[in-house]
Amino acid sequence: MGTSYEKDVVAWANEQAALLRAGKFSALDIEHIAEEIEDVGKSEQRELISRMAVLLAHLLKWQFQSARRGASWQRTIKAQRLDVAYLLDEAPSLKPKLADAEWMRVVWAKALAQAVSETGLDVFPETCPWSMEQVLDEEFMPD
Repeated sequence: MGTSYEKDVVAWANEQAALLRAGKFSALDIEHIAEEIEDVGKSEQRELISRMAVLLAHLLKWQFQSARRGASWQRTIKAQRLDVAYLLDEAPSLKPKLADAEWMRVVWAKALAQAVSETGLDVFPETCPWSMEQVLDEEFMPD
């Protein structure tokens, strides 16, 4: 054992796990383990932001480009809703993010950027026009 965190993080992680399982706590790379644990939480937050932005962008496209609605957009909306629900089930501590105004501002900005980029339109509302319950409701589709 002894792979450097900087040289091969995957090999390092496997070695750290083996040390933990073997009870060799004094040999652990505590500082890097702590960083990796913190990064897991950050990664889950980034995943939720990404999924929500895609979902919101597609809801915007659905509402503002009704002539282009199709099964592909419906599938994307459904898939993102399922993925968000799964993320929230796996990490319930993320649920308060959905009610956090600053977090929503970031998500909405990303959704707007994506919708503008994909449609060429610049007609979208400055703030999300739907409640979080509507956004996550599998039956809701904006008109």
